[in-house]
Amino acid sequence: MTKFSYLKITKNKKIRYLKIFQKKSLYLVFLHGFMSDLEGKKPKVFFNFAKRNKLGFLALEYSGHGKSSGKFINGNISKWSKETSYLIKKIVKKNKMILIGSSMGTWISLNQILKFKDQISGLIGIGSAPEFLQYLMWKKFSKKMKKEIKKNGIINLKHGDYEYPITFQLIKDGRKNKVLHRKIHQKINVTMVHGSKDKSVPIIYSKKVLNMFVDSKKKLVLVKNGDHSLSSPRWLKILQKELKLIIN
Repeated sequence: MTKFSYLKITKNKKIRYLKIFQKKSLYLVFLHGFMSDLEGKKPKVFFNFAKRNKLGFLALEYSGHGKSSGKFINGNISKWSKETSYLIKKIVKKNKMILIGSSMGTWISLNQILKFKDQISGLIGIGSAPEFLQYLMWKKFSKKMKKEIKKNGIINLKHGDYEYPITFQLIKDGRKNKVLHRKIHQKINVTMVHGSKDKSVPIIYSKKVLNMFVDSKKKLVLVKNGDHSLSSPRWLKILQKELKLIIN
């Protein structure tokens, strides 16, 4: 795998990213999920796919994620979306791109589609989770949890083997980034891939994303027995197959 690079965004903020530079080529832009990074299998697979097919590539770790600077608790959808836009402008420049969003990455991707309209050729969502902060967190919080997060500004949320420090500012910022009510009229290829046994995000969220696209060529791929991350060799093959279909 290629070496990671760092881009200084502000005096105190460095973003770690992966790239394959192609002057006049389609780019794949991979956007990882909540509290994830670029050490997993999916970014490596898409990086190698881009290399084999002589495509440009960009993947970044948002601030507070992976080896990028900043504290996770200071981040939010607005900041992570802006960082993504900044790197797209610097690396992808004016080239066409296909966005690949994993979980929260689809939410960040939808914000990029609104910003880089004419450059977007397609979107692949993997276990897509737009607006998860409101519907999969806040609305499921008990009165006690809501009281705690409002009082302390933060709550530690246990989910499986992980503990997520969820801040009230993150929840509130999520409400400023509503996307599911929008209608997008670009004629692009949109494929949502979702595991049938995803325990983190219900399949309805992938369907909601597809409903946003009015004039696009749309497809929902339900992966039998698939989990939320879809990172096994068999499932990664499905993701690559769908990516090929979007490119062609």
